[in-house]
Amino acid sequence: NPGTWNRIVGKMVVFVLCIKAQLDGVGTISLNPNANICMDVRNPLSDYETREKIVLHPSEPIESKNTREGPCHFAITWEGSKKRSTMTIVAPSDKIFKGTKRDDVRPRSVSGSEDSERFVPILALECRGIEPYKFHSLGGEFFVTSEAGAKLEGMEDLILTEDDFADYDDVNEISISILDFKSKFVRV
Repeated sequence: NPGTWNRIVGKMVVFVLCIKAQLDGVGTISLNPNANICMDVRNPLSDYETREKIVLHPSEPIESKNTREGPCHFAITWEGSKKRSTMTIVAPSDKIFKGTKRDDVRPRSVSGSEDSERFVPILALECRGIEPYKFHSLGGEFFVTSEAGAKLEGMEDLILTEDDFADYDDVNEISISILDFKSKFVRV
């Protein structure tokens, strides 16, 4: 139904990427603001229209030919639609997070001692006519520090998946592990 499609595509919905893991010796895990983000997306009106492993480039917004639409980080026109569906990375300081109802979904760094084994929002996406549903680590998305605050080197190659990760902070003599990594997208 074209009327339904126009209402869905025009309506802004926010999704947050949440991550969790069992953390030992980890001070923080934070999102690298310049890293590419890979995910699977779908058309919210169709179970069969999906795109796998699309990549958002945070530092490269896509300009629209339509002057009423602002820049976005991913755009697609689904089959049978005249309007494009868009996805835009939202900064944690954005006005959509103001107020008490949204503070628990504001993207932030994962704190090792407080957030071990609980889902923490790390990225927010404003979506119009598109839904992210699965995150894929490409490597380099996250900065990791030890409990002592030392930034771990070589993180550009760190691919967080359900496999376990272990390292050692030589300067502070701390073993670091990230076990049982999980991610999910949550509609806000």
